[in-house]
Amino acid sequence: MTETAPTAPVANNFIRQIVLDDRAAGKHGGAVVTRFPPEPNGYLHIGHAKAICLDFGIAREFGGTTALRFDDTNPAKEDLEFVEAIKNDVRWLGFEWDALRHSSDYFEVLYLGAEKLVREGKAFVCDLTAEEVRAYRGTLTEPGRNSPYRERSVEENLDLFRRMRAGEFADGSRTLRAKIDMASGNINLRDPAVYRIRKLTHQNTGDTWPIYPMYDYAHPVSDAVEGITHSFCTLEFEDHRPLYDWFLDQLDLPGDASLTEPLRRSGLWRQPTRPQQIEFARGNLDYTVMSKRKLMALVADGLVAGWDDPRMPTLAGVRRRGFTPAAIRTFWERAGVTKQNSVISYGVLEACVRDDLDARAPRRMAVLDPVKLVLTNLDAAHEETIDFANHPKNADLGTRKLPFSNAVWIEREDFAEVPPKGFHRLVPGGEVRLRGIGIARCDEVVKNDAGEIVELRGTLDPDTRPGMPGAERKIKGTIHWVSAKHALAAEVRLYDRLFAVPDPDDDSDGKTYAEHLNPESRRVVRAWVEPALADTQPEHHVQFERLGYFVADRHDHAAAAPVFNRTATLRDSWAAAKK
Repeated sequence: MTETAPTAPVANNFIRQIVLDDRAAGKHGGAVVTRFPPEPNGYLHIGHAKAICLDFGIAREFGGTTALRFDDTNPAKEDLEFVEAIKNDVRWLGFEWDALRHSSDYFEVLYLGAEKLVREGKAFVCDLTAEEVRAYRGTLTEPGRNSPYRERSVEENLDLFRRMRAGEFADGSRTLRAKIDMASGNINLRDPAVYRIRKLTHQNTGDTWPIYPMYDYAHPVSDAVEGITHSFCTLEFEDHRPLYDWFLDQLDLPGDASLTEPLRRSGLWRQPTRPQQIEFARGNLDYTVMSKRKLMALVADGLVAGWDDPRMPTLAGVRRRGFTPAAIRTFWERAGVTKQNSVISYGVLEACVRDDLDARAPRRMAVLDPVKLVLTNLDAAHEETIDFANHPKNADLGTRKLPFSNAVWIEREDFAEVPPKGFHRLVPGGEVRLRGIGIARCDEVVKNDAGEIVELRGTLDPDTRPGMPGAERKIKGTIHWVSAKHALAAEVRLYDRLFAVPDPDDDSDGKTYAEHLNPESRRVVRAWVEPALADTQPEHHVQFERLGYFVADRHDHAAAAPVFNRTATLRDSWAAAKK
């Protein structure tokens, strides 16, 4: 299921103000062109949704366009599975790109730009190993040292770079490096790599290229040739912005038509721009990890059931869990766009999910931990149907007929043989209201040889049935139920937070993030649900009355074998439980 995102942002922020000021000044002719540039080396997570909402939302508000561009410059880690998953996630969030691009679309332009740097004496071929480069780079407090290959002639560098392109040299034996300043206080400007040798088959270009551009080079060039006006990045790229600007200044893509000639021939050409990189704080949540490397390890080590495990913070995972696109968009709108890193409570995200589902999820009855209550004053053949509203506040959702018989399933926790103080549900000799039916009394508790309760027996007060004189008799407790004769067996998966601590990355206790996994994050129960749930389609949401919000599993649910995932409880019980 997909939905369309609303057209306007909820609140102003510093990025939106920059765009407003640029338009007022006539910058880029008032155009707004953005891009979302994921690397296809894993599934997108909740944090990426913040960038998606910003990239697409800003462009949409100002009548601009957004490109989905795959940063496919590292074929060792990329996979077409991730490409398709990313496209599905963007659409599921409610956005559609105006152009689908890849950094590999610009490989020829990137190569020509690198040759220009070499010809102008601004790049050189370096033979240092990766370890030697690190040793020469220096530290935050000490300047680096020039590579012994830095003063090669333009002719030698051009010859070597072209031979790198021809595949003459072994992987890792040489790199092309920008010639900037090894004494710079910004380590990113200490002669960074522009190209490295990687003899790997690429998903789009095959074996055409034995060399691949580095991200810090491919990023600004791709932005410029796509006509991007505002390039939004997370805060860790703030120190990379001087390098971003350095490449754009040296190449002057808007003014050097020779570099973009390959795009004219391919049909991808548009007027290059001088884009502006703007950084914002990434989105961080407690009780989870956002590192792709760590998420991939969870999958690879079998600690979760896959990228779309409903406990994972991936968009595929939260979608299967039942989180809605509207709730995720609302969450990031409320969180805002700032320059200040912060950690947001997972409970805030769950509250957004509840707010969305409360308004539109139809109500249903389900019993997750059943015990049978037999009403002995009703005939064993007794059957009737009662009309129940599908939503207490939305009559447009209509009604459904719920069957009732002399035996019903109730929640085991709704009965207490020795009730605690303040318990207002069923007790021996006590009464409780069966929702929509009337008041029932417990007369007998049936146990097995092990002393376990297997059945309750009681009576239904006929004068308290709807429409009868005693229907309004006051009683404190009301519980839900499902007809035992008509109930449908279902698998219900009760999901909770994947980690048991707010900061799984905190290793001060000597534990790794994987050792902080919550052993109660997934429980599976065999439940009884009302028969109307047989018609629920995969990915459709319901509220199980008094229990929480659930979704029919998008992969495993079937009418004959229903499977429901708990999306969220009715209220935030996590914080209180962990105190």
